[in-house]
Amino acid sequence: MILFSDVLARLKIILSQHHQRSKIKDKDIAEVLGLSPQYFAVIKRRNKVPYEAIANFCKKYNINMNWVLLEQPPKHLT
Repeated sequence: MILFSDVLARLKIILSQHHQRSKIKDKDIAEVLGLSPQYFAVIKRRNKVPYEAIANFCKKYNINMNWVLLEQPPKHLT
């Protein structure tokens, strides 16, 4: 089972490295996923993974979607 909390943690890792900030907030993740903060809060509470938004995020940042969702290597696409 894919847990939203695990996916969220990996998204925070990517954003903190990309933006060179140690603290990434939920509103930052909602923004890069193209989701409203209110909708993000709802899906987080319901543990629903926004697959399409994550696919677009992975394409933009050249990240392996399997790593984001399942923590399967490699992290970056070549």
